[in-house]
Amino acid sequence: MALIHSLLMSAVAGMRSMTPLAAVANAARTGKLPADNGAPALLANPLASAGMLALAGGELAGDKMKTAPDRIVLPGMIARIATGVIVGTALAPRHQRGVAAVLGATTAVAAAYLTFNVRMRAIERYGQTSTGVVEDAITVGAATLIMRDAAKH
Repeated sequence: MALIHSLLMSAVAGMRSMTPLAAVANAARTGKLPADNGAPALLANPLASAGMLALAGGELAGDKMKTAPDRIVLPGMIARIATGVIVGTALAPRHQRGVAAVLGATTAVAAAYLTFNVRMRAIERYGQTSTGVVEDAITVGAATLIMRDAAKH
């Protein structure tokens, strides 16, 4: 299972930049990260964890707005790359953190483009709000399941 959690959570970062960070921060705060985690100590801070959760909630709400920027614009990609690196290294074994950082960034970028294209096609058929809600459910559900499984290892 060495890097699977890192890769999966980085893929989630491609869909939403803050949800994976909030999930990892919550796990760090509650002591549910794997013992050999690479999470920055700041993530375990209750205020940081609450802040990440608030930002993730804002991102989920803001995504449904017609004025929301595409995830593949430069600021969105920078956020996804940073999140991919942070969550990738946080969930990786100590001896694989360098690889996890590179794979986390790469996976987040690839997932951002893939899910952007899927979302644009879905919007044409189902509209922005309903596709956003489905994507939110996938994102939150995936992040929850990944963290639950990572806590077991």
